[in-house]
Amino acid sequence: MQVRQAITQFSKQLAAAGVDHPGLEIRLLIAKVLNCTKAFLLAYPEHIIPPSALQSLQQLVERRSKREPLAYILEYKEFWGLPFKVTPATLIPRPDSETLIAAVLSYAKTLPTTSIDILDLGTGSGCLLLALLKELPEAFGIGTDQSAEAIKIAQENAHHLGLTERAKFVQDNWAESLDGAYSLIISNPPYIKHLDIAGLMPEIRQFEPYSALDGGGDGLECYRQIFPKAAPLLSNNGHLFMEIGDNQQQDVVAIAHGFHFSLCGAYLDLARKIRCLEWKKI
Repeated sequence: MQVRQAITQFSKQLAAAGVDHPGLEIRLLIAKVLNCTKAFLLAYPEHIIPPSALQSLQQLVERRSKREPLAYILEYKEFWGLPFKVTPATLIPRPDSETLIAAVLSYAKTLPTTSIDILDLGTGSGCLLLALLKELPEAFGIGTDQSAEAIKIAQENAHHLGLTERAKFVQDNWAESLDGAYSLIISNPPYIKHLDIAGLMPEIRQFEPYSALDGGGDGLECYRQIFPKAAPLLSNNGHLFMEIGDNQQQDVVAIAHGFHFSLCGAYLDLARKIRCLEWKKI
């Protein structure tokens, strides 16, 4: 089968399954099985896909047709311009979370470069911590996660990005086993209401790790856990950056005040929604 024929045939299959961008996605899947670039497919649409590669492609298309996330099939997701390995043990990085990266980098400009120690609570694939370490060459960081498999993936990502000397990952429930003082604490905790998960698109509700989505009955349970754990670990002049869900700002502010945190910044995502809040200890 030629590349152009495969694009036509399998795009229809993905479209019938409800995939939003079937043409783009089938090109990515073909590029994976052929180990080539999308530019190659554009330049050589008559290229014959070998039988073994075609069989692999059919298997990948079947997986995507069942709405398995493309990132899990490709085994990576780009975030902040960097490639991150992802598996069903890790949440798939989203562009919204780049809001937190931009906010932290703006604040980091005010810090002495020799004193940036970062703690990432619920690190998942490690994308937040590792993206920051790439941008802050004098910084060091620790990422925690309750999932041993997620820690393994984060360690692999650190290795591939050349950051193993500056990044450490620890299996922990937020930060129960840690001590010390950090100039930056970051977190993208689960913040979806328990009952809302059933209404999410199938790629999310059926395949992404439930523990990385479920924020409890009101979506705020993890914030109640993080603020008291972060307080003793944040240096006196340190700042805490947290991602939040839609319309959660007032509720999270109320929780934070109860643990003696003061809001000092709110940052909008590309949809102009408040996505990241910045805190300091009172």
